Amino acid sequence: MRAAVEVAERSGIRTDRHEVIQAANTLVVRLTDDLVARVLVDQDGHRQGGEWFQREIAVARHLAERGAPVIPVHSGIDPGPHEHLGHTMNFWKFVQSIDAEPDPLEVGRTLAECHRHLAEHDFGLPKLAILHETLAMVERHERDGVMTKEDLKLLRHHLSSSIQRLDGAPMKALHGDAHFGNLMVTRDGLLWTDWEDAFLGPVEWDLASILWNARHLDGDHALADQITRGYQTVGGTVDPEVLETCYTARAAVMSAWYPVLYPGADGERARKLRFRMDWLAGR
Repeated sequence: MRAAVEVAERSGIRTDRHEVIQAANTLVVRLTDDLVARVLVDQDGHRQGGEWFQREIAVARHLAERGAPVIPVHSGIDPGPHEHLGHTMNFWKFVQSIDAEPDPLEVGRTLAECHRHLAEHDFGLPKLAILHETLAMVERHERDGVMTKEDLKLLRHHLSSSIQRLDGAPMKALHGDAHFGNLMVTRDGLLWTDWEDAFLGPVEWDLASILWNARHLDGDHALADQITRGYQTVGGTVDPEVLETCYTARAAVMSAWYPVLYPGADGERARKLRFRMDWLAGR
Protein backbone atom coordinates (compact mmCIF):
# COMPACT_ATOMS: atom_id res chain seq x y z
CA MET A 1 0.00 0.00 0.00
CA ARG A 2 2.77 2.40 0.94
CA ALA A 3 4.65 1.68 -2.29
CA ALA A 4 1.57 2.43 -4.42
CA VAL A 5 0.72 5.63 -2.52
CA GLU A 6 4.27 6.96 -2.77
CA VAL A 7 4.55 6.33 -6.52
CA ALA A 8 1.18 8.00 -7.14
CA GLU A 9 1.97 11.03 -5.01
CA ARG A 10 5.43 11.45 -6.54
CA SER A 11 3.60 11.59 -9.88
CA GLY A 12 1.55 14.55 -8.63
CA ILE A 13 -1.62 12.67 -7.68
CA ARG A 14 -3.05 13.34 -4.23
CA THR A 15 -4.40 10.05 -2.89
CA ASP A 16 -7.47 10.25 -0.69
CA ARG A 17 -8.32 6.61 0.05
CA HIS A 18 -6.76 3.17 0.55
CA GLU A 19 -9.65 0.95 -0.55
CA VAL A 20 -8.55 -2.66 -1.05
CA ILE A 21 -10.38 -4.27 -3.97
CA GLN A 22 -8.37 -7.50 -4.04
CA ALA A 23 -5.66 -8.92 -1.82
CA ALA A 24 -3.91 -11.96 -3.29
CA ASN A 25 -0.62 -12.40 -5.18
CA THR A 26 -1.35 -8.89 -6.41
CA LEU A 27 -2.86 -6.14 -4.30
CA VAL A 28 -5.51 -4.13 -6.14
CA VAL A 29 -6.18 -0.86 -4.34
CA ARG A 30 -8.25 2.22 -5.16
CA LEU A 31 -6.26 5.37 -4.33
CA THR A 32 -8.55 8.13 -5.66
CA ASP A 33 -12.00 8.43 -7.18
CA ASP A 34 -10.71 7.04 -10.49
CA LEU A 35 -7.21 5.62 -9.84
CA VAL A 36 -6.46 1.97 -9.12
CA ALA A 37 -3.02 0.43 -8.49
CA ARG A 38 -2.13 -3.24 -9.01
CA VAL A 39 0.91 -4.16 -6.93
CA LEU A 40 2.82 -7.43 -7.08
CA VAL A 41 2.89 -8.63 -3.48
CA ASP A 42 4.34 -12.14 -3.79
CA GLN A 43 8.05 -11.35 -4.08
CA ASP A 44 9.00 -15.04 -4.11
CA GLY A 45 6.39 -16.19 -6.61
CA HIS A 46 6.82 -17.69 -10.06
CA ARG A 47 6.55 -14.32 -11.80
CA GLN A 48 8.84 -11.46 -10.91
CA GLY A 49 9.78 -8.14 -12.48
CA GLY A 50 7.75 -5.93 -14.76
CA GLU A 51 7.88 -7.68 -18.13
CA TRP A 52 4.42 -9.24 -17.84
CA PHE A 53 2.95 -5.97 -16.50
CA GLN A 54 4.51 -4.19 -19.50
CA ARG A 55 2.87 -6.61 -21.94
CA GLU A 56 -0.44 -6.17 -20.15
CA ILE A 57 -0.27 -2.37 -20.44
CA ALA A 58 0.65 -2.46 -24.14
CA VAL A 59 -2.24 -4.78 -25.00
CA ALA A 60 -4.85 -3.05 -22.82
CA ARG A 61 -3.86 0.41 -24.06
CA HIS A 62 -4.10 -0.74 -27.71
CA LEU A 63 -7.58 -2.14 -27.10
CA ALA A 64 -8.86 0.84 -25.10
CA GLU A 65 -7.70 3.28 -27.79
CA ARG A 66 -9.86 1.40 -30.28
CA GLY A 67 -12.93 1.39 -28.05
CA ALA A 68 -12.73 -2.31 -27.22
CA PRO A 69 -14.52 -3.55 -24.06
CA VAL A 70 -11.60 -3.40 -21.63
CA ILE A 71 -10.67 -1.58 -18.43
CA PRO A 72 -8.29 1.19 -19.56
CA VAL A 73 -5.03 2.31 -18.02
CA HIS A 74 -5.18 5.61 -16.13
CA SER A 75 -4.53 8.67 -18.30
CA GLY A 76 -3.25 10.94 -15.51
CA ILE A 77 -0.17 8.93 -14.60
CA ASP A 78 2.46 6.83 -16.37
CA PRO A 79 0.75 3.43 -16.09
CA GLY A 80 4.08 1.72 -15.52
CA PRO A 81 5.26 -0.73 -14.68
CA HIS A 82 6.88 1.03 -11.72
CA GLU A 83 9.33 -0.44 -9.21
CA HIS A 84 9.31 0.91 -5.64
CA LEU A 85 10.16 -0.55 -2.23
CA GLY A 86 10.81 -3.89 -3.90
CA HIS A 87 7.37 -4.06 -5.51
CA THR A 88 6.28 -3.89 -9.16
CA MET A 89 3.03 -2.09 -9.94
CA ASN A 90 0.91 -0.49 -12.65
CA PHE A 91 -2.04 1.91 -12.66
CA TRP A 92 -5.57 1.70 -14.06
CA LYS A 93 -8.77 3.69 -14.32
CA PHE A 94 -11.38 2.73 -11.72
CA VAL A 95 -14.63 1.38 -13.16
CA GLN A 96 -17.75 0.74 -11.09
CA SER A 97 -18.95 -2.84 -11.11
CA ILE A 98 -22.63 -3.65 -10.76
CA ASP A 99 -24.30 -6.67 -9.22
CA ALA A 100 -25.42 -8.54 -12.31
CA GLU A 101 -24.62 -11.73 -14.15
CA PRO A 102 -22.86 -11.34 -17.51
CA ASP A 103 -25.00 -12.07 -20.54
CA PRO A 104 -23.48 -15.19 -22.20
CA LEU A 105 -24.01 -13.84 -25.73
CA GLU A 106 -22.28 -10.62 -24.70
CA VAL A 107 -19.38 -12.61 -23.24
CA GLY A 108 -18.80 -14.17 -26.65
CA ARG A 109 -19.34 -10.93 -28.55
CA THR A 110 -16.94 -8.89 -26.40
CA LEU A 111 -14.25 -11.57 -26.61
CA ALA A 112 -14.57 -11.63 -30.40
CA GLU A 113 -14.34 -7.82 -30.47
CA CYS A 114 -11.12 -7.92 -28.47
CA HIS A 115 -9.73 -10.58 -30.80
CA ARG A 116 -10.61 -8.46 -33.84
CA HIS A 117 -8.58 -5.53 -32.55
CA LEU A 118 -5.75 -7.73 -31.29
CA ALA A 119 -5.32 -9.20 -34.78
CA GLU A 120 -3.87 -5.84 -35.88
CA HIS A 121 -0.60 -6.34 -33.98
CA ASP A 122 1.42 -9.09 -32.26
CA PHE A 123 2.97 -6.78 -29.58
CA GLY A 124 6.11 -8.91 -29.58
CA LEU A 125 4.25 -11.44 -27.43
CA PRO A 126 5.79 -14.86 -26.77
CA LYS A 127 4.32 -17.82 -28.63
CA LEU A 128 2.22 -20.29 -26.57
CA ALA A 129 3.78 -18.69 -23.50
CA ILE A 130 1.56 -20.09 -20.75
CA LEU A 131 2.02 -23.65 -22.02
CA HIS A 132 5.81 -23.39 -22.04
CA GLU A 133 5.78 -21.64 -18.66
CA THR A 134 3.57 -24.36 -17.18
CA LEU A 135 5.72 -27.16 -18.60
CA ALA A 136 8.72 -25.63 -16.81
CA MET A 137 6.60 -25.35 -13.67
CA VAL A 138 5.86 -29.09 -13.81
CA GLU A 139 9.60 -29.74 -13.72
CA ARG A 140 9.90 -27.55 -10.60
CA HIS A 141 6.93 -29.35 -9.03
CA GLU A 142 8.77 -32.64 -9.53
CA ARG A 143 11.94 -31.32 -7.87
CA ASP A 144 9.90 -29.88 -4.99
CA GLY A 145 7.75 -32.97 -4.52
CA VAL A 146 4.57 -31.09 -5.43
CA MET A 147 1.83 -33.45 -6.76
CA THR A 148 2.29 -37.17 -7.38
CA LYS A 149 4.68 -38.52 -10.01
CA GLU A 150 1.73 -40.02 -11.88
CA ASP A 151 -0.10 -36.69 -12.03
CA LEU A 152 3.04 -34.83 -13.10
CA LYS A 153 3.70 -37.40 -15.83
CA LEU A 154 0.14 -36.91 -17.10
CA LEU A 155 0.49 -33.12 -17.10
CA ARG A 156 3.86 -33.25 -18.85
CA HIS A 157 2.42 -35.51 -21.55
CA HIS A 158 -0.60 -33.30 -22.26
CA LEU A 159 1.36 -30.05 -22.18
CA SER A 160 4.07 -31.35 -24.52
CA SER A 161 1.63 -32.92 -26.97
CA SER A 162 -0.60 -29.80 -26.94
CA ILE A 163 2.38 -27.56 -27.73
CA GLN A 164 3.22 -29.85 -30.65
CA ARG A 165 -0.32 -29.86 -32.03
CA LEU A 166 -0.91 -26.12 -31.58
CA ASP A 167 2.44 -25.03 -32.97
CA GLY A 168 1.09 -25.03 -36.51
CA ALA A 169 -2.20 -23.26 -35.74
CA PRO A 170 -2.75 -19.59 -36.73
CA MET A 171 -1.16 -17.41 -34.05
CA LYS A 172 -2.75 -14.18 -32.81
CA ALA A 173 -2.49 -12.03 -29.71
CA LEU A 174 -4.79 -13.41 -27.00
CA HIS A 175 -6.06 -12.50 -23.56
CA GLY A 176 -4.39 -15.66 -22.28
CA ASP A 177 -6.57 -16.19 -19.19
CA ALA A 178 -10.08 -15.48 -20.42
CA HIS A 179 -12.27 -16.79 -17.60
CA PHE A 180 -15.24 -15.23 -15.80
CA GLY A 181 -13.03 -13.96 -12.98
CA ASN A 182 -11.37 -11.62 -15.50
CA LEU A 183 -14.68 -10.14 -16.66
CA MET A 184 -16.42 -7.25 -14.94
CA VAL A 185 -20.05 -6.28 -15.35
CA THR A 186 -19.87 -2.49 -15.04
CA ARG A 187 -21.95 0.63 -15.62
CA ASP A 188 -20.07 0.84 -18.93
CA GLY A 189 -21.00 -2.69 -19.94
CA LEU A 190 -19.05 -5.93 -19.87
CA LEU A 191 -15.29 -5.27 -19.66
CA TRP A 192 -12.29 -7.59 -19.84
CA THR A 193 -9.40 -7.09 -17.44
CA ASP A 194 -6.11 -8.71 -16.29
CA TRP A 195 -4.16 -8.99 -19.56
CA GLU A 196 -0.84 -10.01 -18.01
CA ASP A 197 -1.09 -13.54 -19.46
CA ALA A 198 -1.36 -12.24 -23.05
CA PHE A 199 0.54 -14.38 -25.57
CA LEU A 200 0.45 -15.50 -29.19
CA GLY A 201 -1.69 -18.53 -29.82
CA PRO A 202 -4.88 -19.74 -31.50
CA VAL A 203 -8.05 -17.83 -30.59
CA GLU A 204 -9.52 -21.17 -29.52
CA TRP A 205 -7.32 -20.96 -26.39
CA ASP A 206 -9.32 -18.00 -25.07
CA LEU A 207 -12.57 -19.76 -25.98
CA ALA A 208 -11.47 -22.93 -24.20
CA SER A 209 -10.60 -20.84 -21.16
CA ILE A 210 -14.05 -19.25 -20.88
CA LEU A 211 -15.93 -22.41 -21.90
CA TRP A 212 -14.08 -25.13 -19.97
CA ASN A 213 -15.96 -25.02 -16.67
CA ALA A 214 -19.37 -24.74 -18.32
CA ARG A 215 -18.69 -27.42 -20.92
CA HIS A 216 -16.80 -29.97 -18.80
CA LEU A 217 -16.92 -29.23 -15.06
CA ASP A 218 -20.54 -28.08 -14.75
CA GLY A 219 -22.07 -29.72 -17.81
CA ASP A 220 -23.86 -26.44 -18.63
CA HIS A 221 -23.83 -26.89 -22.38
CA ALA A 222 -26.52 -24.26 -22.93
CA LEU A 223 -24.24 -21.61 -21.39
CA ALA A 224 -21.25 -22.79 -23.43
CA ASP A 225 -23.33 -22.82 -26.62
CA GLN A 226 -24.58 -19.26 -26.03
CA ILE A 227 -21.06 -17.92 -25.48
CA THR A 228 -19.88 -19.66 -28.65
CA ARG A 229 -22.86 -18.31 -30.58
CA GLY A 230 -22.14 -14.78 -29.34
CA TYR A 231 -18.54 -15.14 -30.48
CA GLN A 232 -19.56 -16.33 -33.94
CA THR A 233 -22.38 -13.81 -34.54
CA VAL A 234 -19.84 -10.97 -34.79
CA GLY A 235 -17.48 -12.84 -37.09
CA GLY A 236 -15.44 -14.93 -34.68
CA THR A 237 -14.43 -18.28 -36.18
CA VAL A 238 -13.77 -21.51 -34.31
CA ASP A 239 -11.82 -24.57 -35.47
CA PRO A 240 -13.40 -27.50 -33.55
CA GLU A 241 -10.24 -29.62 -33.69
CA VAL A 242 -8.04 -26.81 -32.36
CA LEU A 243 -10.64 -26.07 -29.68
CA GLU A 244 -10.50 -29.68 -28.47
CA THR A 245 -6.72 -29.48 -28.16
CA CYS A 246 -7.09 -26.20 -26.27
CA TYR A 247 -9.56 -27.80 -23.86
CA THR A 248 -6.91 -30.38 -23.02
CA ALA A 249 -4.15 -27.79 -22.76
CA ARG A 250 -6.26 -25.51 -20.56
CA ALA A 251 -7.09 -28.33 -18.15
CA ALA A 252 -3.40 -29.24 -17.88
CA VAL A 253 -2.37 -25.62 -17.29
CA MET A 254 -5.00 -25.03 -14.62
CA SER A 255 -4.13 -28.29 -12.85
CA ALA A 256 -0.42 -27.49 -12.77
CA TRP A 257 -1.08 -24.01 -11.38
CA TYR A 258 -3.32 -25.27 -8.55
CA PRO A 259 -0.50 -25.80 -6.02
CA VAL A 260 0.70 -22.25 -6.76
CA LEU A 261 -2.68 -20.50 -6.68
CA TYR A 262 -4.29 -22.63 -3.96
CA PRO A 263 -1.59 -24.24 -1.79
CA GLY A 264 -3.03 -26.91 0.48
CA ALA A 265 -6.40 -26.70 -1.25
CA ASP A 266 -9.10 -28.97 0.14
CA GLY A 267 -12.86 -29.31 -0.10
CA GLU A 268 -14.37 -27.94 -3.31
CA ARG A 269 -11.05 -26.82 -4.79
CA ALA A 270 -9.52 -30.26 -4.22
CA ARG A 271 -12.58 -31.84 -5.87
CA LYS A 272 -12.21 -29.62 -8.93
CA LEU A 273 -8.51 -30.43 -9.25
CA ARG A 274 -9.22 -34.16 -9.03
CA PHE A 275 -11.98 -33.80 -11.64
CA ARG A 276 -9.56 -32.10 -14.05
CA MET A 277 -6.88 -34.72 -13.50
CA ASP A 278 -9.34 -37.58 -14.01
CA TRP A 279 -10.68 -35.85 -17.12
CA LEU A 280 -7.14 -35.52 -18.49
CA ALA A 281 -6.48 -39.19 -17.77
CA GLY A 282 -9.55 -39.99 -19.86
CA ARG A 283 -8.20 -37.95 -22.75
